[in-house]
Amino acid sequence: MFDPATVVSISELNRLARQTLEREFPLLWVSGEISNLTRAASGHVYFSLKDENAQARCVMFRSRAQSIPWRLENGQQVEARALVSLYEPRGDYQLNVEALRRAGLGRLFEAFARLKARLEAEGLFEAGRKRPLPRFPHRIGIISSPRAAALHDGLVALKRRAPHLTAILYPTLVQGDHAAEEIAKAITVAGQRNECDLLLIVRGGGSIEDLWAFNEEIVARAIAASPLPTVSGVGHETDTTIIDYVSDLRAATPTAAAELVTQGWHEATGEIAGLGTALGRSMQYRIARQQQGLDNLSLRLIHPATRLAQARSRLALRGSQLDASMAHGLRRHRERLNRAALGLGRTIPRTEKRSGFIGMLAQRLDAALRAQQQKRRNALENIGTALMHLNPEATLARGFSIIRDADGKLITDAAGLHAGQTVSLHLARGTAEASILSSTTDR
Repeated sequence: MFDPATVVSISELNRLARQTLEREFPLLWVSGEISNLTRAASGHVYFSLKDENAQARCVMFRSRAQSIPWRLENGQQVEARALVSLYEPRGDYQLNVEALRRAGLGRLFEAFARLKARLEAEGLFEAGRKRPLPRFPHRIGIISSPRAAALHDGLVALKRRAPHLTAILYPTLVQGDHAAEEIAKAITVAGQRNECDLLLIVRGGGSIEDLWAFNEEIVARAIAASPLPTVSGVGHETDTTIIDYVSDLRAATPTAAAELVTQGWHEATGEIAGLGTALGRSMQYRIARQQQGLDNLSLRLIHPATRLAQARSRLALRGSQLDASMAHGLRRHRERLNRAALGLGRTIPRTEKRSGFIGMLAQRLDAALRAQQQKRRNALENIGTALMHLNPEATLARGFSIIRDADGKLITDAAGLHAGQTVSLHLARGTAEASILSSTTDR
């Protein structure tokens, strides 16, 4: 115990008072209204907390003040977690604030945690009960306020990514005393009508009080009972509500929710474009292969006139070779005959008596050789004439024509024709197209 007779300095007194206050009062939550707010250049924040009957000085050092997620202003109702202390140099009683929250948030957070734990225990958050979203929805229901900016953002995203979709609005309040009941009713009505493929529940960001309708049990149970898949898009990315856990899918923002439900259509557009490109490449490759095969076949294809010209050339060559062979044989026989005559002249003393006979034989040999040569020429001419008769162009010149159908096939039987059919005519000079009026087949 402190001895009352002991004389102490002011500094010692203030030190003892600070130690006593900090020892006797643990960290506690204090509620009040901010006033006399001052921000020092050091980053520390000084203010007073007051109610109807009293006030207390407060200090919040820079390291703590930087963690406040909103801007402090005079007149705000807050709850401060503070250490009761004393500022020794001036002897001022004060609260060293460790954390701040808006007044009432503690009770809301507790209610949120209790409901979340109870619904989770019932299995409403289990992944097994989550339903997959249809990849290609055609009608999308939206639970929102007609005047909400979140509705506008969602509709803009839907129009941008899948303009052909139909959006059905189920209007409701999204904030206020009766908002939870209206949201639950809109969800139930959408399920009863069953006129859309899925539901979007959207609202813009705000404080926990602004979003509290989406933390109500009646809304969570309406979503759990809905026959339609649901997507929650409430608040900003950092905001979390009870319906985020109950819904089949949670989106960070209303725009993100609209993008999630149209993801299938958006991806299909790119997939179709890729398939079209692949199909175009495949067709180009196939056409190139077919063209190459056609080129190879065209190199092997020889026109009938060319074949006839080649046959004439070979016939002329064979005629020249025959003439040369006949001339060579004739010369060879003459030489043999001359040698025989010379030998006969040497062995037979009276060659004059045989000269006339030899001359006659020579004439007969010449005549036989010429007759044989003429016979070969006549045979060659007959072959040439026959080739000329086989020339299709000669046949066309006599008034005939070659008839082909639309596929280029030869037509030789009238039974293959029908009225109205278009055929092509190949004439001696040029081609023409004709239409069949009628056809008759000789039985």
